[in-house]
Amino acid sequence: MIDDFLDHVLAGGTTEVEEAVRKAAAAEITPRFRRLAAHEIVEKNGPYDLVTVADRAAEEHLTASLTALLPGSVVVGEEAVHADPTVYEALRSDAPVWIVDPIDGTRQFVRGEAGFCSLVALARRGELLASWTFAPALDEMAVAVRGRGATLDGAPIRSGSPAPGAVLEVATSHPDYTTEDQKRALLGLDTEGVRPRPCGSAGLEYLAVARGVLDATAFSWEYAWDHAAGLLLVAEAGGAHTTVAGEPFHITGGNALPFTAARDAATADRIRTLLRGQ
Repeated sequence: MIDDFLDHVLAGGTTEVEEAVRKAAAAEITPRFRRLAAHEIVEKNGPYDLVTVADRAAEEHLTASLTALLPGSVVVGEEAVHADPTVYEALRSDAPVWIVDPIDGTRQFVRGEAGFCSLVALARRGELLASWTFAPALDEMAVAVRGRGATLDGAPIRSGSPAPGAVLEVATSHPDYTTEDQKRALLGLDTEGVRPRPCGSAGLEYLAVARGVLDATAFSWEYAWDHAAGLLLVAEAGGAHTTVAGEPFHITGGNALPFTAARDAATADRIRTLLRGQ
């Protein structure tokens, strides 16, 4: 049954998952957008790491619906891992894994801004198979399936390449979330021909790269729920990703950081070189 479902997804049968993601957002996220009370917002690890009742409820909703779609699968969700870090180890198991970030861009959500999304990816043995990026306030759904391309609201998208000589627009780890060493590495992007800026929702930054409206990202953390969906989306749109060690980013962890995802391999290599201080 597991293999049949995975074959179904890889053949483009993503409608059930899209519906599950939309239902979770409609039930748990949208009704709370711009309606959060102060007691419904909690600091997890300081003032820049927030969680809301909507995050927790949406993850619970997705956990129930996604595992029902694929019996035998497990969920690695941001809030579940915060409660029990050992949950993260499921990424290395043989079971199919749903990687879930119920609200990517919680700060934007709390501020009542539209720049947030729900991220779901399906992986097995560390390999990304499919992903879903849904921006409820924008009503945009991006889907990627391994070997079958990427779509936005059903229409194929391609990342393309930056125009020759164009200034590269790069979304980087936000200063609020970076250590001093990470800041020094990211300073390599402060050079002629590159325009770095702090990122918003990582999922929406990846979507911008996949659409060809952002040239690259440069991130200094590796939590799978922030990156899995977007990395597959960028790859299936024709883009590339690499760590500073020149290796692909692995969702199971242990990556050399920072890493980049870019519209094409040449851009990824240029950003990697700058991050290495070369």
